[in-house]
Amino acid sequence: MKKIVVGMGTCGLSAGARPVLERLRELADENPDICQLTISGCIGMCYREPLVEIRDAESRAFYGGVTPESAEKIFENHVLNNERIEDDNLVYIIEPDGSTSGSEADFLDLQERIVLRNCGTINPESISDYEKSGGYESLNKVLFKMSPEEIIQEVKNSGLRGRGGAGFPTGLKWSFAALNEADRKYVVCNADEGDPGAFMDRSVLEGDPHSVLEGMIICARAIGANFGYIYCRAEYPLAIHRLEIALSEAREKGYLGEDILGSGFDFDVKIKQGAGAFVCGEETALFASIEGERGMPRIRPPFPAEKGLWQKPTNNNNVETYANIPWIIMNGADTYAAFGTEKSPGTKVFALAGKVVHGGLAEVSMGTTINELVFSIGGGIKDGR
Repeated sequence: MKKIVVGMGTCGLSAGARPVLERLRELADENPDICQLTISGCIGMCYREPLVEIRDAESRAFYGGVTPESAEKIFENHVLNNERIEDDNLVYIIEPDGSTSGSEADFLDLQERIVLRNCGTINPESISDYEKSGGYESLNKVLFKMSPEEIIQEVKNSGLRGRGGAGFPTGLKWSFAALNEADRKYVVCNADEGDPGAFMDRSVLEGDPHSVLEGMIICARAIGANFGYIYCRAEYPLAIHRLEIALSEAREKGYLGEDILGSGFDFDVKIKQGAGAFVCGEETALFASIEGERGMPRIRPPFPAEKGLWQKPTNNNNVETYANIPWIIMNGADTYAAFGTEKSPGTKVFALAGKVVHGGLAEVSMGTTINELVFSIGGGIKDGR
């Protein structure tokens, strides 16, 4: 049975993915024994949306710029008759042997996808899809096979630095919060992405919300926190919607709430919607906003690890930082540290926006030059400039 996947991120929806999905749903309903229809987040090729993937047991083929009319043609030829439509709309192909081709092969093949590992691949509204991709295996590992100290040491060994901009060593930051004793500690996820042209965090939340939740739960286990907040800008309604689904599913499966997976560890998360104040991207202003106060930065010290949200020890990282954590725990710190540079290991997600040929989302190893990012992956400046 073939699987038809329609990209339903904000970029896809803006480009007209919904009528494409509705037409394909009508066709799929007429052929229930042949295909299954599902959705995904953005795979990063925003410039070729709407994207439709046809997936079978052996290969994956992506069609770009799909309309309801061309969706019918794709369905008839590729789904019903097993014949790929070899034209400009066939943008990326993954063959059974792992080889790739297509007009946009360079865009994806030049990337190293850790944070974006599931984006455009799984259904972000299905926890079972996340579990099938290895989701929540890292949580099981830290709950039953690792001590809080071992979790922090593994994150330290990975060399992961905060991806919100400051680049502070993540494991070291966690260790500060872990050392401060208190009757209550908090884990906060900063999803207040206010920089012009930036949509990295939004795409991760829309395409793989459980990776962020799992990273937060692992952090909570490491520092001894029992409650968390995701501070997300209200201008991201789809991200918030999918987060709400993810939170509900995670509680139902026992990954959130009391006595998580029978471990005796309690942790839950609440979404706080920001009202669009750019200053609330600064962590102490963000804390003030969660507390119901005007979002204004506070003088430091004391630092959040000592006195953060409601004057309690708090760890704050951004979306991308938390999304790295499950991968690091499952694959090992040394494997992660093999990417990037000696002083800044790992990968970084970039939003390509403005006068670039291939506007979208790209994840590359730290140390990649701006020239490679813009000209090799991004296709260069528009009009050959």
